[in-house]
Amino acid sequence: MMGLTFINALVFGVQGNTIRALGNDTPLNQFLAGSAAGAIQCVICCPMELAKTRMQLQGTGEYRLKSKNYKNSLDCLVKIYRKEGLKGINKGMVSTFLRETPSFGFYFLTYDYLTRYLGCEAEDSYIIPKLLLAGGMSGIVSWLSTYPVDVIKSRLQADGVGGVVQYKGILDCVRKSYHSEGWRVFTRGLTSTLLRAFPVNAATFATVTVFLMYMRSEDRQLRGDLSGCEAGPAIQQPSSF
Repeated sequence: MMGLTFINALVFGVQGNTIRALGNDTPLNQFLAGSAAGAIQCVICCPMELAKTRMQLQGTGEYRLKSKNYKNSLDCLVKIYRKEGLKGINKGMVSTFLRETPSFGFYFLTYDYLTRYLGCEAEDSYIIPKLLLAGGMSGIVSWLSTYPVDVIKSRLQADGVGGVVQYKGILDCVRKSYHSEGWRVFTRGLTSTLLRAFPVNAATFATVTVFLMYMRSEDRQLRGDLSGCEAGPAIQQPSSF
């Protein structure tokens, strides 16, 4: 909860400004802007997910007999930093980058395509259900595009918590995971992730879009400028597809 506020603000801010910097609102630029947003938010996402993983692991499974070292997520990050430094709190950064960069590219590209395909317009009486559908499907596509990388990222961040380090790096983790558990290991937990992804991203995109539409409408009224919306994750100019 602490991290998501900053992550969403950073993601939508970077995506919108990157689209404006690129100039043309095209499918490729939507993907590039989303990828840029995904890459930049890794600086928050990686430590946040490391803390979440460590907090969820302590006192459970193979770690159930060990005393609980962390009081909360912040305490977890502080203790990791004191013990391992910046390298410790950024453990899994490369795999996080490999997951987030293309994932957010597909995230915003899918949303842009679906809102145009569904004909989302401000005066549409069904705009909210359409935005919820577009946002939910965007979340699903985003996770499907890089889920195996997320499995590897989670394993690397959990590695060593019990005192034994199993993996030397990303490729070693992939090789050992596949040899011991088969290809299905890369889809483990996918169903529950997708069940979560739809409502979360449906609510996120619909809220951001409606809020931006309202704010832009107010801004245009104040300036007397009715020339249309700026680029961003909201209802925009006619489809470029």
